Amino acid sequence: MSKLRTEKDLLGEMKVPSDVLYGIQTLRAVKNFPLSGRHVNPALIHAYGLVKLACAMTNHELGKLENKKFEAIRQACEEMASGKLAGHIIVDALQGGAGTSTNMNVNEVLANRALIILGKKPGDYKLIHPLGDINLHQSTNDTYPTALKVAAISQQRILEKKLVALLESFQNKEKEFAHVVKVGRTEYQDAVLTTMGRTMSAYAEAFGRDRWRVFKCEERLRVVNLGGTAIGTGISAPRQYIFKVFENLKNLTGFGLARAENLVDATQNNDAFVEASGILKACAVNLVKVSNDLRFMSSGPDAGIGELILPACQPGSTVMPGKINPVIPEAVIQAALKAMSNDTTIAHACAMGHLELNAFMPLLADSYLESLDLLINSSSILCVHCIEGLKVNEGVCRRLVENSTATLTALVGRIGYEKAQEITCEFRKSKKSIREIVVDKKILSAKEFNELTSAEAVMKLGS
Repeated sequence: MSKLRTEKDLLGEMKVPSDVLYGIQTLRAVKNFPLSGRHVNPALIHAYGLVKLACAMTNHELGKLENKKFEAIRQACEEMASGKLAGHIIVDALQGGAGTSTNMNVNEVLANRALIILGKKPGDYKLIHPLGDINLHQSTNDTYPTALKVAAISQQRILEKKLVALLESFQNKEKEFAHVVKVGRTEYQDAVLTTMGRTMSAYAEAFGRDRWRVFKCEERLRVVNLGGTAIGTGISAPRQYIFKVFENLKNLTGFGLARAENLVDATQNNDAFVEASGILKACAVNLVKVSNDLRFMSSGPDAGIGELILPACQPGSTVMPGKINPVIPEAVIQAALKAMSNDTTIAHACAMGHLELNAFMPLLADSYLESLDLLINSSSILCVHCIEGLKVNEGVCRRLVENSTATLTALVGRIGYEKAQEITCEFRKSKKSIREIVVDKKILSAKEFNELTSAEAVMKLGS
């Protein structure tokens, strides 16, 4: 049985395992909030390490933390920022108190880690205290939202890179499939001819817009309320600290952060996340649309459309031999739908801010960062496991072109609308292809038919 140490807080005493880095308030939170079964998102923990480091640096510069104590705290913060201490943040992602439990879990872990660095035992708070030193001149209400914005910007930059890779992969397929003519469809019905290359180009454009929107929405999240403490008035924090702490965080992150001109507004209102979440939802929508198109065009492959050949990732059935399912697009769709549903949750969480504070920051943080994780991962697997290995079945595309009335649209300019209608009627009655009818009746030569249904002809802008 492990040894225990006794810790005290406002509500009394509790026994804490002697060797753990968290403390009494963390244990209370674990007991109080057995909700989601998920811990705080790692990105938020890493960002919290940077925020706490900026605060400690500022307090040290102002003479509020002596050198030896500061150096230990600095090392602990750097370890948290690098991810080394994430396993010690054990509170549930969802919790009451606007994120206080997360902030205190962070404070206790940093204090106890700093104590160990100094050769002391965890819980020896006379030397370094979670509140008196780690949380000095701070509040959950300014550190938590600031950490969330730092985490969001960091993850959005990763998402942007994944979207660039995805759009470039589609651009490569645009070039590779440029010569393949296919039937274009509207409302699931044959419409006009297009090329598989142009289809891929449309997907590239969509994800290009997503990449740009994700890049631009960083501007919406760069304004932070660090230094505002409880409600944005900066109560309990020195004036010098309020200005210096932001500059230190800006330098540590390398992000283009800005201190809110109105700290009261920035503490109670979270509409910037609603706007940014809408951009994530737009990205999710494109992932669903494109993934469904890939499933449709690869359907069959023998008794369906079968124009595209998706990379085979795993056997598709335990009872149907030879079946391969479009598992990557299916997985991407599920992740994107979850991100879309998170957008609604985020809107409600932000709307629930009352008076000077939003108590529902943990739900906002969990939902927003989860959406980023889902979009990062789904964009990556779609690119690597699907699009990079995507192939087109040129024979199937050509057969469908020659056996679809969509082809007649490409011929109308040469043979006229009435003649095209006559061919349609004969096509419906006979078992001949459009090509066979046109060539056999000497309406067009084989060469003329090929020219009018070539990639160059069907993609020519205008007549």
